Amino acid sequence: MKGLLLRLSGLDADAENAVRVIGFFDRLITGHAGLDALVRSTADLAGCPVGVHAPGQGMSLRAAPDAAVTTPGTAPAGAAVRRLEGGVVVWVARTGPPIPLDDMLLERFAIATAILLEHNGVPRPELGDPALVELVLSDDVGTADRARALHLLGFGPAARLRVLAGTGVDTLAGPSARLGRVRAVLTTEVTPLPDGSRAGIGPDLPALEAARSWAAARTALRFTSLSEPVVWWDRLGSLAALAGKLGPADLTELPDTRALDRLAAEPHGEDTLAALDALCATGSARKAAAVLHRHHSTMPARLARAEAVLGFEIDSPAGRFRLHLALMLRRLRDNEDLS
Repeated sequence: MKGLLLRLSGLDADAENAVRVIGFFDRLITGHAGLDALVRSTADLAGCPVGVHAPGQGMSLRAAPDAAVTTPGTAPAGAAVRRLEGGVVVWVARTGPPIPLDDMLLERFAIATAILLEHNGVPRPELGDPALVELVLSDDVGTADRARALHLLGFGPAARLRVLAGTGVDTLAGPSARLGRVRAVLTTEVTPLPDGSRAGIGPDLPALEAARSWAAARTALRFTSLSEPVVWWDRLGSLAALAGKLGPADLTELPDTRALDRLAAEPHGEDTLAALDALCATGSARKAAAVLHRHHSTMPARLARAEAVLGFEIDSPAGRFRLHLALMLRRLRDNEDLS
């Protein structure tokens, strides 16, 4: 495929070779290729960068030979262009003089683009925001379809957004969709969450990379708890990497996780775990008691019992670090069904 047009032009720009170029684009159309595939294949055929710019649909794609489709796809200076209805432009940017079959290639590229834009698989707005949100967050969607869905949702090609993955967040503003047990919300600014909700907040990324923010938000959600209902992926650091490395069985087998499970099974065990969470968050037993609205005199006995079961001191920076890690890994295991 790569550079085929150059080889055909080197032979002769006769009718037979022109038909081969036409057949190339006809196969893409009849095979229901996506716009990503069209742009990428045309670049390989031409042996030079090509692109499609459709600002009215929020789509702008370009590709070079043997390279992935990227954005933006505005035509560089000196590129050969064809203009279609609705402000759509297709272009071919060959270095040096054009070759005999370039006009044919650009014409068929334009025709194929017009046809594929007309039959694009992006859901129409009347199908509702959830279908569009699901499309934006899918790993199996090409750049063109994702860009058009974002456009229909009101996000421009240069927009940045975060994806929030949460439970109990149905009233939050912004395009959203329920995906399994979790609701995904696209947002440019995170607002206070409803009482009783939990949420993982994905990183701020270009809108076209929303699927990455969604995956990160689901990871962050697994680290939430009643005491920490909102977790930002940006603040997890190395903890985020553990989510993909350790499964529930691995986490259950960790000695510190087993010790926390034994504590939880005791009378008032959940209160003890809440005290340990507060100790890690505040750094002192007295402050932890205040957070839990308990008298500070009740804390020493709880913490002493926790130390006896855990098998290490928790009243030191190193001990609190180990305790905090164990608590976070236990959350990761217990929230596995939210991933």
